[in-house]
Amino acid sequence: MSRGSILEGRVAVVTGAARGVGELLARKLSVRGVRVALVGLEPDELKRVSERLYGGGGEYWHADVTDHEAMTRVAAEVKERFGRVDIVVANAGVANSGPFVASDPESWRRVIEVNLVGSAVTGRAFLPALIESRGYLLQIASLAAITPAPMMTAYCASKSGVEAYAHCLRAEVGHQGVGVGVGYLSWTDTDMVRGADKDEALRELRERLPWPAGKTYPLGPAVDRLVAGIERRSSHVYGQWWLRGMQGVRGYLPGLIGTFAPREVRRFESRLKDVPTGLVGAGGAADERRRGAGDRVGSPGDA
Repeated sequence: MSRGSILEGRVAVVTGAARGVGELLARKLSVRGVRVALVGLEPDELKRVSERLYGGGGEYWHADVTDHEAMTRVAAEVKERFGRVDIVVANAGVANSGPFVASDPESWRRVIEVNLVGSAVTGRAFLPALIESRGYLLQIASLAAITPAPMMTAYCASKSGVEAYAHCLRAEVGHQGVGVGVGYLSWTDTDMVRGADKDEALRELRERLPWPAGKTYPLGPAVDRLVAGIERRSSHVYGQWWLRGMQGVRGYLPGLIGTFAPREVRRFESRLKDVPTGLVGAGGAADERRRGAGDRVGSPGDA
């Protein structure tokens, strides 16, 4: 454990904690002496993650972040289990891709529900505890909140939404001692990105984006930056160094993308007709299974 960490003894909640950013963030927080409540849709994976947390200082809850009743219950159980909540990371998210006109309406809507509505449900459930502890909420957004991207209408809309929601929330709860931050990530090596890259046409289209936006970045350094942002209670946290610079030019990006993208989309048009438009990656598959089975939240550690 990192001795003398300013986070030692704190309690953090991480949604979407079964894989990728959520999993590694939970593990890195635990090394700093944080007790972590893992929330997600894959109980077996959540159990695996909880067993890898440093010192066994974690627990997991099987829950859908879009279910207000379930998340309210989780918040109460986390508070009962750990006595307090100091940090909440609203990380749970899903994605789909492909042309909007051909997209699956249910999958498109589900991206908005999980990424935007689920983040708000998470905030609503845990804010009473954060107000009590004068804690910190980190909302995970994306480069997609800063610049539009073709073939990602639902994801861009949802991440733009959570960015605006978090900025508004910061202004509302700051006087109560609660900090609210927005975390920005570009393409990062997670199950979600690998799932999207399985389609060759979409992968090639993304790789043709102007540098440095077309590159996939390693997970570890990005999560280290998130941890540092949590330690500082930062209003803005950038998983890749260059994202900070994008803020100053974001007003010009829609016009630039509108000039660049049509030529590239036209190049791939015939191949994009067959792009799957459902949710991508193992996380997306877990979400679809949950909806199909009608699962609800379980008890702590209930698989």
